[in-house]
Amino acid sequence: MTEYAQPTPSAFDELVATVARLRAPGGCPWDAEQTHASLVQYLTEETHELIEAIESGSRDDLLEELGDVLYQVVFHASIAAETPGEDFDIQEVAARMTRKMVGRHPHVFEESGAQKTTDEVIAGWDDVKAAEKQHRTSVLDGIPQGMPALALADKVLGRAQKIGLLETDAPALLPIDSEAELGPILLAIVSAAKAQGLDSERALRTALRDLQDEIRAAEQESGDGSFGLADGDPADAGVIAFPTA
Repeated sequence: MTEYAQPTPSAFDELVATVARLRAPGGCPWDAEQTHASLVQYLTEETHELIEAIESGSRDDLLEELGDVLYQVVFHASIAAETPGEDFDIQEVAARMTRKMVGRHPHVFEESGAQKTTDEVIAGWDDVKAAEKQHRTSVLDGIPQGMPALALADKVLGRAQKIGLLETDAPALLPIDSEAELGPILLAIVSAAKAQGLDSERALRTALRDLQDEIRAAEQESGDGSFGLADGDPADAGVIAFPTA
């Protein structure tokens, strides 16, 4: 009888097996008790550590932090595989992601695909996502409101540009040419707020709620998806301005 050598497990296969061993009977009781919800704090922490490694860490820092985030993904998939109503594993996670990326890059994976510029790719990506998420009724749908305020502001402002409440090429309110200039200005704003006993994070979130209300109102008023700049300031329809009093 011919014997066939078993394929050597990949490093990823070994990681998946390690998580399964830790969560199995006789494994680690802490790992076995975890849920998606209980792991959120660790996913948040590991994600921030990865960002720090990308921005200022070494090769080894990046390697380690990528592994920590990957471990969180594998851990959640392991929980899902054992949770009634979820019943999927890491292979299904990977398969779905592959289908999504192939579907969103027809210019790469379809024989008739043509070379495109970055701007054309982004525009096409938006069209594909809109087709995938037909249940969404607003450009704001899908934005995680728990994002840090600055990141949320960037995302919401992008959606405001999409519907015409902000011009993409409007003159800047402040003459800022680089992140090196922007950082100290942001820090000065936070410092001034702190000196007055004000909460910068809360203040920005409040302004963002108002902006999102304005975006939804513009969407409802249009009804047909055609948005134009409102009367008034042609640069931003009055969305962004310095205090007048």
